[in-house]
Amino acid sequence: MYHASKIMRRHAFPGTPRRLLASVIMSGALAFGFAIATQLQPAHAADLADSFKKNDPMSTKTVDHTQWADLLTRYVTLGSDDITRVDYATLSENAADVEKLGAYIDLLQGTAVSDLNRDEQFAFWANLYNAVTVEVILEHYPVRSIRDISISPGLFSTGPWGKKLVTVEGEDLSLDNIEHDILRKNWDEPRVHYAVNCASYGCPNLALEPFAGKKLETQLEAAAKAYVNHPRGVSFDSGKLTISKIFDWYGKDFGATRAAQLKNIATHAEPELAEKLTSHTGRVSYEYDWSLNDTSNGPDGS
Repeated sequence: MYHASKIMRRHAFPGTPRRLLASVIMSGALAFGFAIATQLQPAHAADLADSFKKNDPMSTKTVDHTQWADLLTRYVTLGSDDITRVDYATLSENAADVEKLGAYIDLLQGTAVSDLNRDEQFAFWANLYNAVTVEVILEHYPVRSIRDISISPGLFSTGPWGKKLVTVEGEDLSLDNIEHDILRKNWDEPRVHYAVNCASYGCPNLALEPFAGKKLETQLEAAAKAYVNHPRGVSFDSGKLTISKIFDWYGKDFGATRAAQLKNIATHAEPELAEKLTSHTGRVSYEYDWSLNDTSNGPDGS
């Protein structure tokens, strides 16, 4: 069943002295609650990581990603600029396919992920993250950027990433939980960042096919190379190096030092670019474009 999310709206009250005092007190209480929640978050994150560490290395079970494959084939295209975009407008008007997306996500929610081997689990989580992201965009479409979908809890939160959107093996999960508390914590794999898609121009491509355990290494490497060798991933201009903000936000995943990070990125680069990266000792700038990866934002301006 397709479940639509609802945006909670806050309303301001007139600023009479009594109400202003109450507002200050309430703001302090909320800030205190936010601080407490922030302090408790790491423990819960650790619990989530432990909850999903179980796997069956001998398992030959696979997850049926046929519905997701069909949707990707029909609505995701690779532009002349080598960026994949989603035809959200057409998909949003096709009730049967919107329902298919919901059915696919429900199928994943009903999967005993702990019974899968590690590669199948990684594919499961990456596909779930990407499918739920598309669903969130559809629920709020039209929208200029995923950051405008402010449904996450917390006073200072933006975007949809903190909202609990799915349930797997009894655990309510947000997109942040899937990426940061499960994938990043349970896999020592920087290529996580090339696999999950945040519906933005600056993000690595939404894959044109589902991730699959048997093809995972090939798919991850292809995703990494496509991003690193694209200007939004890495670019040099008169010796100035500009790389994606992803390598700043999650720098430690790519290496303990900047030199180590550039060396890691270079492993996916074409030879000339790789040499520039590994020999670069100057300043590094970071950029990221949050524009929606919509076909209406295509290279031809359509």
